[in-house]
Amino acid sequence: MRTFSRAALLLLVGSVLSGCASTSSTGDAPLNQGNWPLCSAIGGLAGGGLGAIESSAWAGGGAVAGAIVGGLICYAQDGDEDGDGVFDRRDTCPNTPAGTQVNHNGCPQKTYPAVVKAEEPIPPAPAPQSEVIVLSDQGKVLFAFDSAELTSDAKTQLNDVATRLTGAAMVSVKVVGHTDSVGSDTYNQGLSERRARSAADYLISQGVPADKVTTEGQGESQPVADNGTDSGRAQNRRVEIHVAR
Repeated sequence: MRTFSRAALLLLVGSVLSGCASTSSTGDAPLNQGNWPLCSAIGGLAGGGLGAIESSAWAGGGAVAGAIVGGLICYAQDGDEDGDGVFDRRDTCPNTPAGTQVNHNGCPQKTYPAVVKAEEPIPPAPAPQSEVIVLSDQGKVLFAFDSAELTSDAKTQLNDVATRLTGAAMVSVKVVGHTDSVGSDTYNQGLSERRARSAADYLISQGVPADKVTTEGQGESQPVADNGTDSGRAQNRRVEIHVAR
């Protein structure tokens, strides 16, 4: 009878403590490995109280047995004290900060910097190609004497030039007028500007886009030949057409 009572006493103590802790804890078990001393105290109290029902001699033995059983049961429970989703029994990194990504042992996952693929550089746009077309009095006279009026020979030459200045590839056209050194600087400057404008207007009339055409006069300031000879002066009386494609 006493043997049965002792077994029943231990079973009862274990049942009390098992009710305080769950072996399938999700981390909210009131008793787990971390607080086994508390379980031992509860077991001791429960065992002593139940032992006293049998006799005063049983009270001490029941307290000891309850403390041992309580500590073992509580220590065997799986809790999750730091709330990282890994039970304390397997958690080798306790007290992990909340929200930390952990591996199966409860330790923080290693993170690696993201690999950023370098963007391929955009090649620079090709620089516009320039071309200078020179028409001068050395071949056929471009303008009437002391005038900005184009001769028929000049128009024929400009007709040929105009066919080369159309299309989307053409960026800009600048018509620059030049004179020889006969006359004053001021007069020659104005004459060169008028002749440049006359040549540009004719190119526009032949289909060259007006918004891409500009003019400039250089007077006698940029000779390309000796103004002391007829041949040299004829070369200096010229129109240069600067084309950017």
